[in-house]
Amino acid sequence: MSTAKRDFLIAIEKRYQKIWEDEKIFESDATNTDSGKYFGCIPYPYMNGRLHLGHCFTITKVEYASRYQRLKGKNVLFPFAYHCTGMPIKACADKLTYEMATFGCPPNFPSEENESTIKKQETPDFEKDPTAYQKKKGKLEMKFGNTKYQWGIMEGMGIPQNEIPSFANTDHWLSYFPPHCMQDLKDMGLSADWRRGFITTDVNPYYDSFVRWHFNILKDRQKIKFGKRYSVFSPKDGQPCMDHDRKSGEGVGPQEYTGIKIKLLSPYPSALNSLGGKDVYLIAATLRPETMYGQTNCFVKDDIEYVAFEAKNNEVYITTLRAARNMAWQELTPEYGKVNIIMKLTGKDILGAAIKAPRAMFDKLYVLPMMGVKSNKGTGVVTSVPSDAPDDFATLMDLKNKPPLREKFGIKDHMVNFEPVPIIDVPGFGNLCAVTVCEELKVNSQNDKDKLLLAKEKCYRKGFDEGIMLVGNHAGKNVKVVKPIIKEEMIAAGEAFKYQEPEKEIISRSGDECVIALCDQWFLEYGEPVWKEATEKCLKDVECYFDDTRQAFERTIDWLHEHACSRSYGLGTKLPWDEQWLVESLSDSTIYMAYYTVAHLLQGDIYGSKSGTLGIKPEEMTHEVWNYIFFKDTPVPKTTINKEKLDQMRNEFQYWYPIDIRSSGKDLVQNHLTYWLYNHTAVWDKEPEKWPQSVRANGHLLMDGEKMSKSLGNIISLSEGVQLYSADGMRLALADAGDVLEDANFNTAQANAGILRLYTLIDWIRETVNDLPNLRSGPTDQFYDKVFENDINVAISQADKHYSKTMFREAMIVGFYEFLLARDRYRELSAAGKGMHKDLIRRYIKAQMILLAPVCPHATDYVWREVLKESGSVINASWPECSTPDDSLTKAASHLMECVHDFRLRLINYTNPNVKKKGKAVKPNEPPNHMTVFVAQDYPKWQEVTLNHLKANYNSSSEPPFPDNQQILQHLKVMPEVKPMLKKVMPFVAFVKSQVAEKGPSVLESHLSFNESDVFEKNKDYILRSLDLDSLEICEASTYHDQKLVADVCPGKPMCKFETRELDPVDKEHAQVTLVNIQPCTPFFKQSIKIYDTDTIEDIIARLKRTDRKLKTKQVEVYRYVDPVKGPRQLLAFDQPMMWNKRKLEKCEKLEYCPSSGLKSGKNLIGDTLCYVVS
Repeated sequence: MSTAKRDFLIAIEKRYQKIWEDEKIFESDATNTDSGKYFGCIPYPYMNGRLHLGHCFTITKVEYASRYQRLKGKNVLFPFAYHCTGMPIKACADKLTYEMATFGCPPNFPSEENESTIKKQETPDFEKDPTAYQKKKGKLEMKFGNTKYQWGIMEGMGIPQNEIPSFANTDHWLSYFPPHCMQDLKDMGLSADWRRGFITTDVNPYYDSFVRWHFNILKDRQKIKFGKRYSVFSPKDGQPCMDHDRKSGEGVGPQEYTGIKIKLLSPYPSALNSLGGKDVYLIAATLRPETMYGQTNCFVKDDIEYVAFEAKNNEVYITTLRAARNMAWQELTPEYGKVNIIMKLTGKDILGAAIKAPRAMFDKLYVLPMMGVKSNKGTGVVTSVPSDAPDDFATLMDLKNKPPLREKFGIKDHMVNFEPVPIIDVPGFGNLCAVTVCEELKVNSQNDKDKLLLAKEKCYRKGFDEGIMLVGNHAGKNVKVVKPIIKEEMIAAGEAFKYQEPEKEIISRSGDECVIALCDQWFLEYGEPVWKEATEKCLKDVECYFDDTRQAFERTIDWLHEHACSRSYGLGTKLPWDEQWLVESLSDSTIYMAYYTVAHLLQGDIYGSKSGTLGIKPEEMTHEVWNYIFFKDTPVPKTTINKEKLDQMRNEFQYWYPIDIRSSGKDLVQNHLTYWLYNHTAVWDKEPEKWPQSVRANGHLLMDGEKMSKSLGNIISLSEGVQLYSADGMRLALADAGDVLEDANFNTAQANAGILRLYTLIDWIRETVNDLPNLRSGPTDQFYDKVFENDINVAISQADKHYSKTMFREAMIVGFYEFLLARDRYRELSAAGKGMHKDLIRRYIKAQMILLAPVCPHATDYVWREVLKESGSVINASWPECSTPDDSLTKAASHLMECVHDFRLRLINYTNPNVKKKGKAVKPNEPPNHMTVFVAQDYPKWQEVTLNHLKANYNSSSEPPFPDNQQILQHLKVMPEVKPMLKKVMPFVAFVKSQVAEKGPSVLESHLSFNESDVFEKNKDYILRSLDLDSLEICEASTYHDQKLVADVCPGKPMCKFETRELDPVDKEHAQVTLVNIQPCTPFFKQSIKIYDTDTIEDIIARLKRTDRKLKTKQVEVYRYVDPVKGPRQLLAFDQPMMWNKRKLEKCEKLEYCPSSGLKSGKNLIGDTLCYVVS
C-alpha cells in the first residue's frame, strides 16, 4: 500500500515543528496587555513507560482548547511536566533487580512447566507485574515472550537488552522516559512551553522545595493530622497504598462492617476438639446490626477454607484467612499485623455446630450450609435473619423443605425447626418483609439469583428508610436512626467490633493484596466541615462541562473524609517535619500548576540540576520566599534574592493564576481532581480568585471499539500513532473519537481516511489558488454565492460555539466535514451558473485553515504560509469574523438539494418503473426532456389547522414530544375544517412528526421562511443539469387544472411531473443557421440548428445543447461575425479566435427573423453562421 500521502504530511510536520521551535512560538510570558490569558494543563503523566494514545486523548483536550484560545487573541500557557513520585518506578526497578538476581543477566526464565515449582518457593511476590495485563496471550506476548516478567516488559517497550539492566536503578527511569515523552509530544505538534517542564521527586531540588512549602502550609493550617486511621495498606510495602500506588483497584476504598461474635457452644464438633476449653467465636460481618434480634442460625459454605486464629483476650476467631489478615492489621489479634493460626478447617467441619448468637430470641441456634457464601467478601460467615433478608429466607426454606439437602450436609431436622421472627415493620411489606417480597416474586429457592437480587433491592432500601423497630430497647423507633446506636451498644457489650476490608480486591504495584489497616500515619482531614464547605463553594463556580462530572465531584466530596498522605517506600519528597515519611504521590500533585508559573525562572532543565534565567539557587527558595511569590499580601522576605527577581516570579504567578482548564480522565474525579480542589481552597483560603476555573473530564479511549489491552496487542504508543497516521491525521482521528464522558473510540479506518482528506484538501487548495485569477470577480449576487457566504458564516459561528465548550468532535463536524460539503455544494451549484467567485473561495480557504488549525496545525500552517502566502503563522491568526448566519438561506439551500435528490429518484422511477400490469412488466418510458414542479405557498386549511394543533401541543423536553395519536385524533376530528379529510389526517400527522424528528420544530410553521418558487427559479440551470433535462416549469399548485394530481403538495413538499415535449415552435418563421466551434483541439464541431423569430441567445444555447449532449454540463458563449458575409470565409486567428472579427452575443439578446432580410440582432445582420465557445 502506498504511503506517499502520509509521508507528504509527515514531511510537512517535521519542517513546521522545526520552524515553531526556532520561532519559540509557544513560549509565553506574563504581559501587560489586555488581550486576556488562558492557562491549561493535564495531570502530568507517570514516567514508567512511553505515552500511548489513551494519554494523548486526554492531552488533546487542552491542546485543542489552547490553540483555539490563541486564535481568539488570548495569551496562552500550556506547560507540561513528568510525574515520577510514588510506587510504580520503585516497584518495577526492584522487580527487575530480583529477576536478574534469580534468573541471571540476561535472565533465563523458566519454562511454563517449571513455573509452578518456582512459585512454591519462598520468593518475593513479584508474579503480578505492576505494568502488565494478566490476560490471555496476545500479540505483544507472542512477540516479546512472557510479559509477566519486568525484563519482558522492558523489551516490549523497545529497550535494547544491553540497556535494560540500567533500569534496576530508579534514577535511570528518570533520565530515560521524560526526554522520550517530550520528544513524542513534540512529534505530535504539542503547543507546550517546554521551558516550564520538570520532573517530580527530590531529585529536582526546586520542585522538592515547593512540595515541602506546600505541606508546611497545610500543617500550619491544621489540615494534616497524625493518628491511627483505617487505610488501604500493603503489608508487603509496610505503608498505606493510595490510588496511584495500585496495580488494580484504583478508586476502591474501605467497607465498614460490624463483626458479630457468634459463640460456639460445647461440645465442639470433632474437628475442633483441640480448641476445647477456649472461647471460640464464628465472626460474621454484617451491614445490618439492627437485625440481629431476628437471627435463626448462621451460614457457612461447606467447601470454603477457614482458619481458627488467636484473637485478643484469649479468644479464638473463625473466619477466612483473608478476613483474618485484615483483622490482624486492625489490632484485633495479640500481635499487630500477625495471624497466629491455630488450625485450618473447612465449612463442612462446623456444619451443625450449636451456637449462641448475640441479641437473638433463641438460646441455641445452629450452623447451616449456604451456597451463596463468598470467600472473597466479608468473613465467610453469614448471620441469618430470614424475616428481613431474602437470601436467608430462601436458603432456610430450602433446608426445611428438602430432606435430601439436609441429609447431604448432615443437618438434623431440629436444626432447621425455626420460623422467621418479626423484628421490623416495613410499610407495604409488613413485619416479615423478606417473606412477603419472596412470595410476591415467587422465589422458589436460593438459586433464583435474579429474583433474589430484586427482592434485596426492595427490602433493604425500604426497610432502612421507612422500617420501624418492633423489638429491643429501641422498639417504635426508625431503623435509620437506631442502626448506629445498636451497633455501638453491641460493641460496648463485647458482642461485636468494628471490622473493615477493601470493597473489592486491591493489588499494590509490588503485587501485594492490600488490606485495611489501623495504623499510625499522617493524613489529610478532608472531611473537616469548614474545609469541606469551602471546597463545595469552590465547586459551584467551577465549569465542569458535563452534569455527570459535577455530580461525581459532589458524591466524592460527600463521602471523602481522611486520606493518608505519607508512606515509607517509593520516590518522592520527605515530609518536612518528619523525614522518615515520604509525601504520598496523590498528595504532592495537587497545586503544582502554581509551580509551572515560575519553573522556567528557577531551573535550567527538567531536573533542576542547574539554575534558570534568574540564577536562583534551590537553598534560597525558603518558606518566606514561596509565600511572597504565591500570596499577594505577603511582605518582602529577608533573602539573598533581590526584589526585582522576586517580583518577576510573583508577577508571573499573579498573571497566570488561576488555572483556566484542567483536563483528565473521568476516573480521577474520585481522587486526584477532588484533592486538587481541596488543596487550592486550603492554600489560597483568603484568595478564592485563585481557585480553579474549569475541569474537563473525558472517558477512556477504545481502539476500534475494543478496550486497549496488551493481551489484545492493540495499544498504540504515541510515537507509533504519528508514524502510522501522521501527526495531523492522528490528531484529527482523536478529535473525532468523541467528546462526552462515555468511552471514546479511536477508529483506525477514520485515521487513514483523515490522511486522505487532508492531502486532498491541500491538493485542491494549491490548484485552486493557482487558478484564482481565472475565477469570477465582481458582485457576489448569485443565489449560490449567497448560500456559500452564509455557509462560511455558519461554519465560523458554530465551530466557535463548539470549540468554546470543548466539544471538539462537534467543532470538526461543522468546521471541517460539513464545511467541505458546503464547498462542494458551491462548486456544484456555481458550475451550472457563472462559476465560483474568487473572493468567496479565498475567504473559504482562509476560514477553513483557521477552523482546522487547533486540530491539524501542521497542514494548515503550511497552506497559510506557503500556498496562501499570508504573513506570520496561522497559529497566531485571528479567529475569522462573520455575519449572523441567515437561517432561511441555510434552509433554502438544504431544501433545494433535498428536492433535487428526490426529483432524481422520481426520474429513475419514471424511466424504469418497477411495476407490472396483468403480470407483465411495464415498458420503460423514454427519457423525458421537461419537468413541471408544483409548489404551494400555503397549506390547505385542514393541514393548517392540524399543524397549529401539533405546534400548540409540542413539548421538546418530553419524550415523545407530542401527545399520542389517539389524543390528537380525538381533538382534530371535531374540527369542521378537518372532518372531510379524516382519512388523510393521521398520515399527515405521521409525516409531520417524522419531519420534526429529522429537522426540528421549525417544520411546524405554516409558512416556509423562504420563497420556494424563487429558489427553484434561480437554480433552474442546476436542476436541468442535474436531471439532464431541457426545460423546467415551476407551477403554483393552486392554479393547476388537475387538483387531484397536486392534492398532496404543500409548503416544503413539492411534486414533480415528467414529460417529453416538442420544445421548438411548429409554425413559426425560422432560419437554418450553422454554429461552428472555433476552439482548436476540442471534441465540438459544426451543428446546424433552427433559429426562430424572437429567439434569445439563451434559447439558441439550449437548442444547441439538446443537439449535442456533450455540451449539457458546459458553459457556452455565442459570437457573431462583424461581417456576416466575409467573416466565415476568413482564416481563424488561433492566438485569439474569439476576439478577431467577432462580437459576443449576450444571452438576453433577442434575434429577429424576416425571410427577406434574414436574421438580425438589433440593427446588425447575423448571416447564416455563428460561432460558439465552450468553457
